[in-house]
Amino acid sequence: MTGLTAVVVYIIWTLLLTGLYALPRIPLVLTGKRRADNWERTKAPSDPAFLIRAKGAHLNCLENLPLFAGLVFVAALLQKSAVVDALAAYVIYARVGQSVAHLLGTSLPLVLVRASLFLAQVVMMLFIAFRLL
Repeated sequence: MTGLTAVVVYIIWTLLLTGLYALPRIPLVLTGKRRADNWERTKAPSDPAFLIRAKGAHLNCLENLPLFAGLVFVAALLQKSAVVDALAAYVIYARVGQSVAHLLGTSLPLVLVRASLFLAQVVMMLFIAFRLL
C-alpha cells in the first residue's frame, strides 16, 4: 500500500466511524424523540455507551490523520514516498485495530490494546519523520 492510498483508506475509515455514531441519531431527531441540539458538546451525553465509544474512536482518528497525511505529502514533495510506503499499511492496521478496540469496550485489556496500537502509530510516524529529514 502506498502512502497516498493509506491516506485515502484512513479518510474512509474516519468517515465510516462518523456514520457509525451520527447516523443512528437521524431517526431520533426526525421522529421527535430527541432535539437536534441534543448532542452539543456542552451537554451531558445521553447516548448509549457504544455510540459514545464510536465518537471517541472517530475523534482519535481526527487527531492523527493530519499528522500522517502531512508526512505522506511531505514525502511525496521530497520524492521520498518509499519511506512512507514501507510503513503505510502498518499505520492503517494499527489505526483500525485501535478503533476496533475502542468500539469493543473499556476493559483494562482493551485499553492496553488501544494504547499499544496508538503508541505503534506514533513510533512509526516518528520513524517516518526522521527518515524524511
